[in-house]
Amino acid sequence: MDTAHSFLPVLLSVVRYFVFAGIAYFIFYKWKKKDWLYMKIQQKFPEASGMRREMLYSLCTGVIFGLMATTIVFARLNGYTMIYTKLTEYGWLYLLLSPMVVILVHDTYFYWTHRLMHHPKLFLITHKVHHLSHNPTPWAAFAFHPIEAIIEAAFFPVLLFIIPLHPIVILIFMLYMIVMNVLGHTGYEFFPKGAIRHPILKWYTTPTHHNMHHKLGKGNYGLYFNFWDRIMNTNHDTYEDTFDAVKERKNTLFNLRNQ
Repeated sequence: MDTAHSFLPVLLSVVRYFVFAGIAYFIFYKWKKKDWLYMKIQQKFPEASGMRREMLYSLCTGVIFGLMATTIVFARLNGYTMIYTKLTEYGWLYLLLSPMVVILVHDTYFYWTHRLMHHPKLFLITHKVHHLSHNPTPWAAFAFHPIEAIIEAAFFPVLLFIIPLHPIVILIFMLYMIVMNVLGHTGYEFFPKGAIRHPILKWYTTPTHHNMHHKLGKGNYGLYFNFWDRIMNTNHDTYEDTFDAVKERKNTLFNLRNQ
């Protein structure tokens, strides 16, 4: 694998971050900033210096993720991974189900590594950088200390050594991961009113869920789903009340304007 092809995964990783985080930032913090202010979980806006810090650390993370992707490509070329290319090799049902399996496994991996990094002996050297964003923006999606970035990046190479996955599934997962990560850091609650009590939607983490984790510094450890937080009783006690308060702002604002 030549130098140009080695650098390509790094470039794509960095571009992926800036495209998705940039689009979310433009929508929530520029274009719809005033119109959607009632959805802003914390009603203040972070300083520009904080966003620059988020971008800098996320850029570093993007490079680490890209280098990990380069390692995967090298391993694939030398026959060390379980990546397959024939769509019918494991059947269409497996192809359709495997993205959901990967997402569920990643959610479990994230919950437990995330919770582990909150241990006092590990927090300062791994996770503190991410928590410098008490009021996160989309730019905070990948704002990790390099050690944490390596821990996050290690998930996929290990998975590819033990589970057969098609490149289409890998692409779906990569897109899902960045979209959900960025949306979770927007600082805006776009889930509908009553979602946290809905029989299906209550199992998803909302932006309020993760925003409270940043603001309060503990609890609400889940990434995509609220399974583990519910099972392990690590949801904040005020999570539902906080979500309801954010969703009630629209009605309050409407009533004030019509008095």
